[in-house]
Amino acid sequence: MNFSLRFKLSFMMFFEYFIKGAWFVTLGTYLTHNLQASGFEIANIFSTHSLGAVAAPFFIGLIADKYFNAEKLLGVLHLFGALLLFLMYRSDSAADFYPYVLAYFIAYMSSLALSNAICFRHLAEPRKQFPAIRVWGTVGWIIAGIAISYVFHWDKSEAIAAGALKKTFLLGCFSSLLLAIFSFTLPQTPPVNTGIRAKNDVLSLLGFDALGLLKQKDFLIFFVSAILICIPLAFYYQNANPFLTAVGLSNPTAKMALGQFSEALCLLFIPFFFAKLGYKKTILVGIAAWVIRYLLFAYGDAGSLSFMFITAILLHGVCYDFLFVVGQIYTDTIAGERYRSSAQGLVTIAMYGIGMLIGFWVAGFIAEYLKVQQVVNFWKYLWISPAIIAAVVFVLFLVFFKDQRLQKERADVS
Repeated sequence: MNFSLRFKLSFMMFFEYFIKGAWFVTLGTYLTHNLQASGFEIANIFSTHSLGAVAAPFFIGLIADKYFNAEKLLGVLHLFGALLLFLMYRSDSAADFYPYVLAYFIAYMSSLALSNAICFRHLAEPRKQFPAIRVWGTVGWIIAGIAISYVFHWDKSEAIAAGALKKTFLLGCFSSLLLAIFSFTLPQTPPVNTGIRAKNDVLSLLGFDALGLLKQKDFLIFFVSAILICIPLAFYYQNANPFLTAVGLSNPTAKMALGQFSEALCLLFIPFFFAKLGYKKTILVGIAAWVIRYLLFAYGDAGSLSFMFITAILLHGVCYDFLFVVGQIYTDTIAGERYRSSAQGLVTIAMYGIGMLIGFWVAGFIAEYLKVQQVVNFWKYLWISPAIIAAVVFVLFLVFFKDQRLQKERADVS
């Protein structure tokens, strides 16, 4: 891979994630303090993330893969995204904000798929070369958090009170505009699917032709567990930044970026733990980390126990990689060559579509209930709720997931 291609793909990936990191991390705080949104309104707005994840495969499979160069469509989507972020900046209520963020996430989730597709089309050895490109996305997310906390200071309590978080949408807007312009300089990536093949690819992305795998008890248990564990995941996205801001932790957005450092680091250790523990125990470690993380949030404070908050943030790598990444590997193994793409599509839609959609609504309902009841320790009980849900998933997976097929295969090999 020559330097020009490496630079272009890395630059694209950096800003693909910088854009979202510029405003999404602080979205819950902004909705609460600036738009005075209710718990249900916040849940409704965050649910657009899941709706975008469901809609994107239709857009990519039915339109992008048939008619347009990927790099040109990526540019158009980010131009559209810049406009939508500006309209979000101009919105004065949650009701006005909602249609713009819904349209944005349909466009943005489609752009994620396109950016990955562009990389895979132009890398000679994607499995070896893609991680070195993808890591720049993580760097972009981290830099966005650092910029908000340490460069612009938008997440300080006095700045939030003055409405500074509104400027995060302008940061995302200008970044999206920059990436839109840059996208037209990317290597030409013409469409490859036409006619029936494109239609079949959409069905594959949605996972319809992998539904038969659910007849296997272990895969069904994993599938249900993956949906259920995304409910506590939604609590983190929706409430972590508002919580850390409310309790007075300094520079919360930058500190939350430590989770991305942890995620990148844990990826390096997955092969070691996976070899020692196997699928079931590694996934159980990931689920247990969610329980521990939320209990640390529930019982820590921003003073002498602030290390509990930092620990909870740093657990992000274990929570995400040991569960979702290992889960993807498990799915790939169970599905085999024939249903590989469909099975990954099925699990992705289940987690980021169904699971997180339910999760955002459950988080919103519980938050609104606790506010109406005027519970004294609001944040404590809010975080105990997803800890209990994760604990139930842990027991469900521990008892019912036997890993029988893979155990038999390992026995046959030995």
